[in-house]
Amino acid sequence: MLSVNDPSALPGMLPFDSIGLYEQPKPRFFFKMPRVVPDQKAKFESDELFRRLSRESEVRYTGYRDRPAEERQVRFQNGCREGHTEIAFVATGTNLQLVFNIGANGYHLGAANRECDFDKERGKVHIRSHFIMNGVCVRWKGWVDLERLDGVGCLEFDEEKAMIENSLLHDQMERYNQKLRDFEENRRAYRAQSDRSHKFLNTHAPTEAADSIMGAHRLGNC
Repeated sequence: MLSVNDPSALPGMLPFDSIGLYEQPKPRFFFKMPRVVPDQKAKFESDELFRRLSRESEVRYTGYRDRPAEERQVRFQNGCREGHTEIAFVATGTNLQLVFNIGANGYHLGAANRECDFDKERGKVHIRSHFIMNGVCVRWKGWVDLERLDGVGCLEFDEEKAMIENSLLHDQMERYNQKLRDFEENRRAYRAQSDRSHKFLNTHAPTEAADSIMGAHRLGNC
C-alpha cells in the first residue's frame, strides 16, 4: 500500500528538507556576467580576430539575400534610415548587426556627429556603429555603395565607451565583493552562535541527566 508520507511513492517529487534550530545562512546574490573584459585595449591589440578586422577590408550588406537586387537596395536604405543594418566582412565571414544613431529625423545632427550619412559622398552611405564585441568596446566605421551594396569598413577600439564600461565593471566588482564580505561575516556569526549552543548543551546536559537519575532514585526509595 502506498503512503503519502513515503517519498518513494511519489515519483518525480522530492521530500522537504528538515529545518534545524539554527539554519546556516545561504548566499542571496548572483554574479552577473561582466559585459567587458578587465583590459579591453590589450585584448583588442593582441586578439587575432580584432587585428584582422581592424584593417580596412571589403564588406557587404547581408540582408534579404533571397530578394531581387532592386528590393535589397530599397530595404538597405530604409534600414539605414531606421538606424540598423546587417554587414559582413568578406575576408573573415564575420557578420555584424549594426545599430546607430540617426537622431530625431536623420538629418538634424551635424556632419561630425552623424553616424549614418548619405550626404558625405554621392552614391554611398557612411556608417559608424558602437557596440561590445567579445568583451571589448569597438566602433565599426566604413561605407557601403548604395547600388552594389558592398564597400569598405573596419573596427576601431572605442576608447571613450571603454572607459565608461570599465567604470561600470569596477562598480559591479565592488558590489560583488561587498556581498561576499557580508556573506562571510554572516557565516562567521552563524558559526559563533552554533559553537555557543554546543557549549551550552555540553555544559548543562550532564547536570540535568544526573538530577533526573537522582530524582528517580529518591522516588524509588519512597
